[in-house]
Amino acid sequence: MNTVAFVLNPGRVRGAARVAARCAAAGAAAGWDWLVLETSAGDPGTSLARRAVAAGAGLVFAVGGDGTVRACAEALAGTAVPLAIVPRGTANLAARALGIPHRLSAALVPAALKARAGWLAYAAAGARLAHGPRATFDISLDGTPLTCAARSVVVGNAGLLPGGFVLMPDARLDDGHLDVGILAPSSLLDWGRVAYQVLTGGHRDGRQLLSYRARHVEIRADRELPRQVDGEVIRPGRALTVTVRPAALRVRVPG
Repeated sequence: MNTVAFVLNPGRVRGAARVAARCAAAGAAAGWDWLVLETSAGDPGTSLARRAVAAGAGLVFAVGGDGTVRACAEALAGTAVPLAIVPRGTANLAARALGIPHRLSAALVPAALKARAGWLAYAAAGARLAHGPRATFDISLDGTPLTCAARSVVVGNAGLLPGGFVLMPDARLDDGHLDVGILAPSSLLDWGRVAYQVLTGGHRDGRQLLSYRARHVEIRADRELPRQVDGEVIRPGRALTVTVRPAALRVRVPG
């Protein structure tokens, strides 16, 4: 009999015991053996997912937010074991981009088995970048250099912002490329133009919001800046390198 593993983040899941029981029941109803593995401060899910694969799991669910999804994806990339998602975090950008519903029963339908501040917390963090001088960024796009003054540089293969707004409308999870968005407003009026572009889905190639595409992106700033990965704050720094491994991860979504 096949085994399904649910890597559950109790810090992101309200009523974690109830959700774990629902996951186990869904797995059993679909005819799978099941494992529920809880993340911890020492293991956000990567080692747990690897352990599940070593134990014979044929499917791994990330039950939590984008951080849990990222940790499980890191373990499953390059394997034949698909990742499924039960979104239970703050922004759930990966799940939104894949069209996975937030409702527990919908995320656990048999098609997938063969914190309340929400996105405003991210908006508040971003608002701190709106004031003061812009940083100077030296960016390498597949070896092609680019220098610009900007507020922020965003790299991803999903174009969604928390709240469901689209920053990079051409970004696709499965096209083998990274999309790069450079936010470069210099005044309140410029921020208004950016907001209008994002809210209306308008043109993205104005001087306030620039768009590029590459497979390997290297970013270096002229000073130490805050950095985030999938909405998770990491240590501030002056540099960040992002690369894509095309078709490295299989993802199963509800039909």
